[in-house]
Amino acid sequence: MNPIHWIGKRLRDLLNPRPKPALDTRLRVLNLTRNTVLATRLEVADSAPKRSKGLLGRTGLDAGGGLWIVPCESVHTFGMQFPIDLVYLDRKLRIKKLRRAVGPWRISACLTAHSILELPAGTIVATKTEKGDTLEFSPSLLVTDLPLDRSIPPKK
Repeated sequence: MNPIHWIGKRLRDLLNPRPKPALDTRLRVLNLTRNTVLATRLEVADSAPKRSKGLLGRTGLDAGGGLWIVPCESVHTFGMQFPIDLVYLDRKLRIKKLRRAVGPWRISACLTAHSILELPAGTIVATKTEKGDTLEFSPSLLVTDLPLDRSIPPKK
């Protein structure tokens, strides 16, 4: 390689470093109003490619899993192989709308929402989640550290 091209390339790389890939963040979602856990291994879709792909290509969601799409007002389940629960949130993490067991080939929207949680079907019913509830997001613990019970033990 020509030394001038090599020096130019090295300078270009130093001045314009390539962005590092984002870490795969997993979150735990608590319903503060009902004192229940909605998800323990929630993935975050906060980039255009992640939001576009969503849950497509998966055969299901494990209990405690899910996807938080930020920002987002509507979703479709075209090409999906399983039903999902949808939780629409405003910027203050209050629930604006709920949709239970949305099957494949459907569209759902809430124009006042800022983000959407896609959860395994049955999560909304199991956690008694309702419109108006407030959620809290925190870094997820290791799967082996989490109890199987969805209720949060009372504080002592």
